[in-house]
Parts: sequence; structure tokens; C-alpha cells
Amino acid sequence: MKSSGLSICIFCGSRKGSNPEFAETAIEIGRLIALEKWRLVYGAGDVGLMGEVARSASRHGGRIFGVIPKHLVEMEVAKYDLDNLLITETMHERKKLMFTNSDAVVALPGGFGTLDELFEIITWRQLGLHDKPIVLVNTSDYWSGLEEFLDSVVIAGFADVDSLGLFTIVSTPTDAIRVLRSHLC
Repeated sequence: MKSSGLSICIFCGSRKGSNPEFAETAIEIGRLIALEKWRLVYGAGDVGLMGEVARSASRHGGRIFGVIPKHLVEMEVAKYDLDNLLITETMHERKKLMFTNSDAVVALPGGFGTLDELFEIITWRQLGLHDKPIVLVNTSDYWSGLEEFLDSVVIAGFADVDSLGLFTIVSTPTDAIRVLRSHLC
């Protein structure tokens, strides 16, 4: 697969969160995706971490594909200055289009929507529906509690230890890019 033809889906918050490092991470991953000449696929919002990722990718010459359901066009302030913007009927269609138009998924900090997106993609991989890389950027230990919880799911016998290998947790956007390169290029 040609490196410049890759598309990376970013799941992240429609809010910036309480820690400035979250926005710094979003800005950096947007910049790095653009510098790799990869296309950003994201939820098409112009607010929160979503807006930070997209503005950064755009500032650095990146191509951007956004998908937003019509009921969120105003709430998440749809970003119209994208290379491609799709407006869907439902959240499920949004997730499906984001996923099918990407070669990998990166999760940044976010709320319940980010968790919903992330768990669906991890579950699809567990069921053998795809083998795309899934990377979580653990800014300020944001995903550490989730990592502990998932360990407890395995200990309780609700998942095999191999399930923990369905995704990779990294510390920085640079580490995420390194993992993506190793799996995709």
C-alpha cells in the first residue's frame, strides 16, 4: 500500500477537556498526519479536539474527510472547509463511513462518543471483521484507567488475554505515527 494514499481515522472529543495537553496532542497528530501525506478521517466537527485536529491538518496541507450526522451539524459546528464532507442520517452511519474510509484508527482523549466509537471498532476486530491497526494515544495517562479495566475483564474471564493485543497504547502522537508506519507502510 502506498504511504501517501493512506487514511487515518481519528476518534476524539468534541470538547477540549480540562488538560491543555489534550489539545496539544490533537494539534500534533493533525500536523503529523498531514506531513505523512495521509488523509485525516474524522467526525467533521469544528469544536473541541476534533476541531483542533482538523485545523492543524489543514494548516499543514493535509487532506481531510469529515463525516457528521445531520442532528450534530449545529451542535458540533460542522466544519465545511474540508476536502470531503458527508452528512449522514445517523450516528451509526457516521461510524461506518469513517471506518470504511480509513486504513487505521487512532483514539485521542474523548467522552462517551469516543468510547462508543472505539469499543465498536475493537469489537469488530475481535470478531475478525477487520485487521486495521487501532492506536490509543495515552496523553497524561488518559487511557491508563481503561487499560486497567480491560485487564480486569480478562482476569474475570470475559475476554482472552489475546484481546489486549487488538489495540496498541502509546504515549505520544509521534509514537502513534511510528506504530502506524510499521503496520501500514
